Amino acid sequence: MRKLIAIAGLLGLIWGGTVAADPGFWRHEWPDTDFSQTTLDSWAEVISGGPGKDGIPAIDAPQFIRVDQVQGIAETEPVITVDIEGQTPRAYPIRYLTWHEIVNDRIGNVPVAVTFCPLCNSALTFDRRVAGRVLSFGVSGKLRNSDMIMYDRETQSWWQQAIGQGVVGEMTGQILTQLPSWMEGFADFARSHPDGLVMAEPPWNRAYGRNPYRGYDSAPRPFLYSGDPPPHGIAPLARVVRVGDRAWPLERLAQAQELREGGLVLTWRAGQASALDTDRIAQGRDVGSVRVRDGQGRDLPHDVMFAFAFHAFWPEGDWMLD
Repeated sequence: MRKLIAIAGLLGLIWGGTVAADPGFWRHEWPDTDFSQTTLDSWAEVISGGPGKDGIPAIDAPQFIRVDQVQGIAETEPVITVDIEGQTPRAYPIRYLTWHEIVNDRIGNVPVAVTFCPLCNSALTFDRRVAGRVLSFGVSGKLRNSDMIMYDRETQSWWQQAIGQGVVGEMTGQILTQLPSWMEGFADFARSHPDGLVMAEPPWNRAYGRNPYRGYDSAPRPFLYSGDPPPHGIAPLARVVRVGDRAWPLERLAQAQELREGGLVLTWRAGQASALDTDRIAQGRDVGSVRVRDGQGRDLPHDVMFAFAFHAFWPEGDWMLD
């Protein structure tokens, strides 16, 4: 699998170097995308990640089972928890999102996109309502700063997952509303929500439970990233807790277990395996789970992403160091 990743990386670099400076090449794959509208400074920022459009298939209308019926998911396996007021909490296992990256779902009256970019460790949940329309999202196969570029099927616009912003096409400049969600170990979800729902295994032939990026989060440099490293001597693949344009090193939070700064309460507890460590996700080292709340105890949108990605998308952001 590492060999396949290396080959995909080489193809991505070749693709990026030969065609990224001119979007004309992409029009055969994206005939309905308006390339005249973009926030990109240069088309060279965008490269192929290897698979083409929908080569990584997003999931639509996922099925769910009760948490007490789940089998085969280890206690520390990471899930994305989405808890919308008045609705039964839902867990989206990373063992599925690793292979699909986007789940288009509806929770009550709220259409949501649950997303995970393995290359940035970025797990974000968005409201799919934008400018009076309900969008559905797919995986473009393109990367920018190693982060997934999504697209919406309604306008064929491109969206940057890490920032939730339209970057190419009709929806350029539009911002997706990020909803509070968090990654935690499956046992923590089951303990907190004994009546919760868990996304069922999708009907695709995939090696669910395996990590195709074995050893990635301890690598010296990111995959398909040529930007500057983060400042302050922080390792590119160190995890940080991002809230807006501020980033707290996860190592600092894990040592303190609780930080009260800037009107926020950040907490950490053990019990979540890294999805990007060993071949089997369930056997990944414990990186812990993070919650971010305001002073009234309300969950806030945040992300636990790699330091290089925070620096790439928030180059003027604040680093919340000791």
